[in-house]
Amino acid sequence: MTENAYTRRDDDNDYGRDGRDRQGVGRMTGTVLVTSGTGKTGRRVVERLAALGVPVRAGSRSGGVPFDWQDDKGWEAALRGTEAAYVAYYPDLAVPGAAEAMAAFGRTAAACGVRRVVLLSGRGEPQAAVAEEALRGAAGAVEVTVVRSAFFAQNFSEGALLGGVIGGELVFPAGTTAEPFLDLDDLADVVVAALTGDGHAGAVYELTGPRSLTFEEAAEELGRATGRPVRYVPVTGPAYASLLEEFGVPEAEAGFLAELFATLLDGHNAATADGVKRVLGREPKDFADFARETARDGAWHG
Repeated sequence: MTENAYTRRDDDNDYGRDGRDRQGVGRMTGTVLVTSGTGKTGRRVVERLAALGVPVRAGSRSGGVPFDWQDDKGWEAALRGTEAAYVAYYPDLAVPGAAEAMAAFGRTAAACGVRRVVLLSGRGEPQAAVAEEALRGAAGAVEVTVVRSAFFAQNFSEGALLGGVIGGELVFPAGTTAEPFLDLDDLADVVVAALTGDGHAGAVYELTGPRSLTFEEAAEELGRATGRPVRYVPVTGPAYASLLEEFGVPEAEAGFLAELFATLLDGHNAATADGVKRVLGREPKDFADFARETARDGAWHG
């Protein structure tokens, strides 16, 4: 899933603290622009790049490096002098206009001399794939790597489902469909490896956790980790859209999100993929480990 408020905020790993990927290439980049640099994924990518000594610009609408997906006038200034960019489009690559935005970004990146772009995309999202192609087609000689993510595990701890875990009821339109929830630390490690190491140009990596769970099973794992019951409450897409509207989400956005979940959670994304292991040479983090670590860190104290 791509970076939106409802679906999509270091540890030692095989990438390593010395800046070397698992093949030992160890190629450091120049300055990297991280779009949505304060978001769930962007913040983690910024932290890892900084820890490796890579110059990084954290782009955001209100930060020190202005970057707004709704205003392309500032893109050139943010990209000028950079060698690579991490692209996390808000609200989602499947929304109308995303393909046009990706084409515009690709043209700007190429004109600014950017050599490498890593794009966060949604796994099993047909419209997101259209946006991916728009970026590739417009970016010319820029190396483009795509990471297609499963549903973020951190949606339960940093996103719209946080309140449900704290309150003991997860209301969501997933039915009995299983999902291989991905820990964002794994995603960030993959992104940094692709940004700073060679051999990823043109690749598409599908990133998932090591096993698939239904939302009911995920709720049980969360309950075990928090030490209090967490119950999954399935609802229909329209009912969920109405619930979002009650919490102030605009009607059009609420309807889009409900339709997106219906597309993503129809079973076609239930199987796991090996993208994390292909890039990092290790297995991804299990959802139960995510839940225990997050509970220990106090995210669900309420």
